Amino acid sequence: MSEETTGYDASHIQVLEGWRAVRKRPGMYIGSSGERGLHNMVFEVADRAVNELLAGRAGSVEVALTPDGGVRVTDDGPGVPIDEAGGTGGRGLEALLTSMQAGAGPGGRHDVTLGFCGVGPFVVNALSRRMTAEVRRDGIRWVQEYARGVAVTPLSAAGTATGSGTTIAFWPDADIFGTAEFSFDALAERFRELAFLNRALDISLIDRRQPGESRSARFRFPAGARDFVAFLDAETAAPVLTEAIAFELEDPRMAGTVEVAFRWSGSHEERVRSFANSRPTIGGTHELGFRDGVTAAVNKYARARLLLTEADPGLAVDRIGEGLTAVVSVKLDHPEFEGSTHGVLGNPPVRTCVGQAVQQHLGTWLEVHPEQASAIVGRIQGARRH
Repeated sequence: MSEETTGYDASHIQVLEGWRAVRKRPGMYIGSSGERGLHNMVFEVADRAVNELLAGRAGSVEVALTPDGGVRVTDDGPGVPIDEAGGTGGRGLEALLTSMQAGAGPGGRHDVTLGFCGVGPFVVNALSRRMTAEVRRDGIRWVQEYARGVAVTPLSAAGTATGSGTTIAFWPDADIFGTAEFSFDALAERFRELAFLNRALDISLIDRRQPGESRSARFRFPAGARDFVAFLDAETAAPVLTEAIAFELEDPRMAGTVEVAFRWSGSHEERVRSFANSRPTIGGTHELGFRDGVTAAVNKYARARLLLTEADPGLAVDRIGEGLTAVVSVKLDHPEFEGSTHGVLGNPPVRTCVGQAVQQHLGTWLEVHPEQASAIVGRIQGARRH
């Protein structure tokens, strides 16, 4: 079929770049043009502030939902450089807010990506009817305003500043998102999760949308994954059967760290939450390694104490998991995910490293707590018979 027949040639190809491309296909950058996309807008702006805090350059982060439908993210870090050089080699403010972030995607163990794929605040700017930026740096307060991805005022000094930090506020464009609204609970769930996984994080979420009905929550959990397990168990009324078994260690074989906390309760369900570089995962080598380690340790203990005979088959992983609440978090220099959504971790060495660490720590705990250990094995054997 010829071009004359179809009426299609190179002149029909439309090349979109910058903010135009983002506004044409917002779902490619933030997941959707509904509530999920709105939440990812918040995460993309908060991403930079959170990483400032985790790097030790800031002390706290505040995210506020404002009465006029906007979101304001504030940190007390050194302030974004106001020009390209900035004395730090970092990106300047206008470049940060008007150009795509290079190398978007999973970073190393010290980088936390809150949103859909780490595309940065430029995408938020492009999808907002208005964005304002305030930088407090070197005793000067700098301000600039944007609309739909484009600067509408020059970066200008607006007086003196007390302290340092950055505040970025944005108002989503109704032409993109319609009547979709932010959910305080959904935002709180992700920020709470991040605080469990990163002990240094101190983040506050404030909802000021209803006058006289302000709602707020602060997320800071010094005990890390141990606190996370306690939080998950608090959602059920089942009695706790064991204390939390928790450890954190670095293993050069997988070029990263692993933090694990788990315990058994009287519940009949299994609650295993896994994460890779603070991203929620639906499985992968870290979760497989955890299950390998728990299964090996329990079976080894049961046979050593003659709770299982040589003729008895080993206790299966699904039975061992009944009533088990666990958090498995790995932070890797070079994470390898399967698929574009980064839901399954694929690094092969992680399974061996996590499995061995879990087997060692659980095995030691079982030896030190024989009464609880026997109760756990007895419960598992009872579940197998039924």
